[in-house]
Amino acid sequence: MLGLSILLLAALLLGAAVAMRRWLNRSRAFVSTASVAQAYDRWTEDQLLERLWGEHVHLGHYGEPARPRDFRAAKEAFVHELVHWSGLDRLPAGSRVLDVGCGIGGSARILARDYGFDVLGISISPAQIERARQLTPSSLPDCRFAVMDALSLDLPDAGGDAARGAYGSRQGFDAVWSVEAGPHMPDKQRYADELLRVVRPGGLLVVADWNRRDSTDGAMNGLERWVMRQLLDQWAHPEFASIRSLRAHLEASPWGRGLQVETGDWSAATQPSWIDSILEGLRRPGAILGLGAPAVLQGLRETPTLLLMDWAFRTGLMQFGVFRARKPLQPAA
Repeated sequence: MLGLSILLLAALLLGAAVAMRRWLNRSRAFVSTASVAQAYDRWTEDQLLERLWGEHVHLGHYGEPARPRDFRAAKEAFVHELVHWSGLDRLPAGSRVLDVGCGIGGSARILARDYGFDVLGISISPAQIERARQLTPSSLPDCRFAVMDALSLDLPDAGGDAARGAYGSRQGFDAVWSVEAGPHMPDKQRYADELLRVVRPGGLLVVADWNRRDSTDGAMNGLERWVMRQLLDQWAHPEFASIRSLRAHLEASPWGRGLQVETGDWSAATQPSWIDSILEGLRRPGAILGLGAPAVLQGLRETPTLLLMDWAFRTGLMQFGVFRARKPLQPAA
């Protein structure tokens, strides 16, 4: 019953949001990777997400079973939970970590500050990278940021004979970390290939993603197709991978022959994030009102998509997948 109520409310609000979108003349449907960059530039420059969500543009972790928790504390907890689940905490201080899709650098700063890693965060959004640099204190010299396309990383092949770009080194990264970036990638296999290309042999791969239900577990009905279309078009997503299909892409990559990927489903642990994302506007009204009327309209525009995400995760149309793997020291024959 709750799911149906959420869906009806989302549909009503979405109608208003569509009219508002036309008035604002800001479509976010995916066109190219440039449209993703533009969407994140706007989200960063209007400051609404940062005012409401803090430094982390990802979901929170509320424990298993999930329990009430401060929204921003849950977001920080998510980073630590993923570090421990993936085995990243067993890497020594000074290990080189690449954060693919770093947002405004919240996770990268935790990785550098709390675990002593040498972190390079990358995003396709110049505005995000500029803000990440502004938020990073001088006490974290090993936390750096660069504008880069995840489908064409300006980084050398791990273990290759020659550096391919201005960042990184021949031995590659000790770990590659990517949280909620995959939905923006039009070519999932290329995304998997690029992540693994820059991980050194023996290094770790850590991915967390919004995933759709796999087609082998049931085709979408008409209502689900409508919801999915909104989830794609409202936030510049070309397509979601399923947990099963993304795992298959990673294991099929020529850069990780013999790779064995372990997966988990954190849907229940992250579920409260969607409603908390809306409630933050009520808990911190000054964060919105202080930015003026455009921020209020922007907040109203985001609400139906957040409600639809909540419904999709509650019903199993969407899942929150986590992935961990250690790159083989020697490629499989």
